[in-house]
Amino acid sequence: MSKIDITDYTIYRWRYWIGYGLISVILISILTFAGFFLPGGLTEKELQSVVVSNSLDLGNLNTFAIANLPYHILQRVSIGLLGVNIISIKLPSIILAFVSIICAIIMLRIWFKPNVSILAVLIAISTGQFLFMTQDGTPDGMCLMWSILMLLTATIISRTHRFRKSLIAVFAVLTALSLYTPLSIYILIAIGSAVIIHPHLRYLIKQIPKIEIILGTTLALILTTPLLVSIVKDPGLGLILFGIPTKLPNFNQNIILLGAQYFGFNKPSSSTILTPFFELSSMLIIGLGIYAVAKHHATARSHIIAIWSLVLIPVVIINPGLAAITLFPMVLLLAKGLNKLLFYWYGLFPRNPYARIGGLVPIITLVLVLVLSGADRYIYSYRYDPTVVSNFSRDLKLIPKNTQNLLVSKDEFAFYKVVEAHNKTFKVTTVPISNTFLATRSASKQTGYHIEKIITTFNSKDSDRFYMYTKTAQ
Repeated sequence: MSKIDITDYTIYRWRYWIGYGLISVILISILTFAGFFLPGGLTEKELQSVVVSNSLDLGNLNTFAIANLPYHILQRVSIGLLGVNIISIKLPSIILAFVSIICAIIMLRIWFKPNVSILAVLIAISTGQFLFMTQDGTPDGMCLMWSILMLLTATIISRTHRFRKSLIAVFAVLTALSLYTPLSIYILIAIGSAVIIHPHLRYLIKQIPKIEIILGTTLALILTTPLLVSIVKDPGLGLILFGIPTKLPNFNQNIILLGAQYFGFNKPSSSTILTPFFELSSMLIIGLGIYAVAKHHATARSHIIAIWSLVLIPVVIINPGLAAITLFPMVLLLAKGLNKLLFYWYGLFPRNPYARIGGLVPIITLVLVLVLSGADRYIYSYRYDPTVVSNFSRDLKLIPKNTQNLLVSKDEFAFYKVVEAHNKTFKVTTVPISNTFLATRSASKQTGYHIEKIITTFNSKDSDRFYMYTKTAQ
């Protein structure tokens, strides 16, 4: 009987293309579904982001002295083109999430074998943390994108001489723009520290002509000049960019919160972001990745991952609400763990095709379970969990098209003035200016008018969103 060679099978030769194709289908489906259908509303932070984005004015450069400037510019353009609606508010985040995950696939493909990169990305894009960030119309996901782009660009620069000048210029631009995003400076600290500590990285830097480094540094300084000027005028902006709180935090409470975010498997929580961030099985693989980094600490990759993780630990202890910045380091640790697991199994059976295939079956099953359970939890939590759904407002969809006067509270006025400026279908006021008007729930207590209609949503609580009033006849 002839010996079986699994490389003869077509499905084996095309296995990586099938894997990347599967990732593409899942990613497009996730971004479309999570962005436009789930949760289908806007959080208070998204409303505030719209107000900040709309405040940008080319005639007043002082309006650009804000954190997360690149994101707010994108959102300002999106709102200007599409008006104020859920799609225009969330579109920048969806685009940036797509760019981030594609670049993450490329970077993981460079750092690890194709099978490891495919499995790691599949697990990562199915986590509630990533799914929420893909549709969150705030700059909170920018730190993830900058981390991936800078690490990918630095990796390519270290591996090739082609287009190096252009890549250095790209890295300089990414570095400068990332500094406008809070906490992005820590990936630069990690890369810089790894270069100083690791001899191979120092050698690679020495191979780059000094003139190229000087030009790249100059370009970065030019792009960050407005930011530096803004920090001098307002030192508080610098504290925001470094993630330093203005008040002394409660460290015990923060550590307990972090424990729930990463290890609260017995009591998952539901708010705007589902916790724990990773399933128990994923955290065990991440633990294996930490072991692999410690064992192979001499490599440049292990240096970057270790330094980056250590730098972020005090940051998230001080700001547990910013724990999303640890997503990509944990994905790298997850990939490290998967790589170690597969390497160990293949080492046991280097020439036995049945054992090699048999070892993949439980791993693939585990990944599928993690992907499906993550997607299932996200879909049902953001659709039916009352503690989650109540954090999202669907009021923009409920405003009747024939509305001429929209009465709002003082707290809502800034956002709805943006809606008025771009949609131009009604007048927003805090006092009635006509005999018939539509009032938000917060501004619904009006005297001298009677209620014609109440517009509701499907929420179990606070479902009355708008009141149609008509002046009472004298």
